[in-house]
This record gives sequence, C-alpha cells and structure tokens, in this order.
Amino acid sequence: MSALKIVRYGAWAAVAALAIGAGYVSYSQMSGGSGSGTLIEPVASIGGPFSLVNGDNVPVTDATFRGKPTVLFFGFTFCPDVCPTTLSDLQGWIEQLGPDADKLNYAFVTVDPERDTPQVMKDYVAAFDPRVQALSGTREQVDAMIKAYRVYAKKVPLDAGGYTMDHTAAIYLMDKNNRFVGTIAYEENPETALAKLRRLITEAAAS
Repeated sequence: MSALKIVRYGAWAAVAALAIGAGYVSYSQMSGGSGSGTLIEPVASIGGPFSLVNGDNVPVTDATFRGKPTVLFFGFTFCPDVCPTTLSDLQGWIEQLGPDADKLNYAFVTVDPERDTPQVMKDYVAAFDPRVQALSGTREQVDAMIKAYRVYAKKVPLDAGGYTMDHTAAIYLMDKNNRFVGTIAYEENPETALAKLRRLITEAAAS
C-alpha cells in the first residue's frame, strides 16, 4: 500500500473516530456493516443543508437531491489515486445497475475549491458517467458542507511546492430524504458496494 493510500485510510479512521467519540454512530454502523451490503438506520448528525454549484454554475442544494437516494464522494481534481479510482469504480457500478442507475443521484464534491472551479470540475467528470454531477462553490460554501457531513479534509504542503489534500476516502450514502445511511469504503469489495447501492434503491421504493 502506498503512503498516500495509508493517509487516506487514516483520514477515514479520523472522521469515524470523531463520530464515535461524539456518540453519533459506531464504526461498523458508519461502514454499513462489514461485507454485508446492508445499510443502517438514518443518522441525523451527518448531513444537512448545503448550497453549491454544478459545472455550469447552476445552483445545487440539498433540496435538489430530495426524492432519490444520493451517492456522494468528496475529493479533488489534483488527487493522484483515490479520486480517479473511486470515480472509475462508481462508473462500473452504475453500468452494472443498468436502468436502476437512474434511481440514484451521484455527486463528486470538491474539497479544494480554490483550484477546482466549476469549469475545472466539469472537465474532470467528463471522463466518467454523465450522471455524476461535479459540485464546487466558494471556500465558505464547501467548508459548510464538509462540516455538516463530517468530512475530513486537510491541505498538506508538498516538499516540491504547492499542496495536496488529505480527505475522507469513503463514498457517503444518503437516503431519499438526504439522511446518512452508510458508506462504501475505498476499495471495498465490488459485490458488497453494488449490494449497498441496490439496497438504497430498494429501500427508497419501499418507503
């Protein structure tokens, strides 16, 4: 495992520890059950209102996603490995879902709005499934969403100059009422990940 991957796993452990310490939810609950493909009871302390823009500078809020479950991934376009890998995995799962894929919302939210302008985000996600929305905004808007969703995101200087971002590597799963119901871990078993997405769809239809 590369040093960067170790950092990303550590970032997810940090946000999980924060939630556990505050009494929100256990680590096994946050992950949706180890290898089970199950989801959890909605957790009110993770998630909330947000206001960003998509790649065309059209406002997108939490209300935009109501009515369908949402698959959220927080990252940045300069990400060397986790972000492109995760978005590629997501594209594969969308293809495997077939027509049911349209029953979910998908969003890639930047944690680096200084570099990830709406146009930069739009160009980046163009390489993936067109249903994945690229969301950016002002530093204040992005920070507000990061805080509400308890995402770990930290700017890290590079020896050669510039910086990278350490960030939560898991995908967030939200139900059709924008309530947190679990995650898909980085490099999670593909069958388990797909089972969680199908469960999101099934539970939305049943409620």
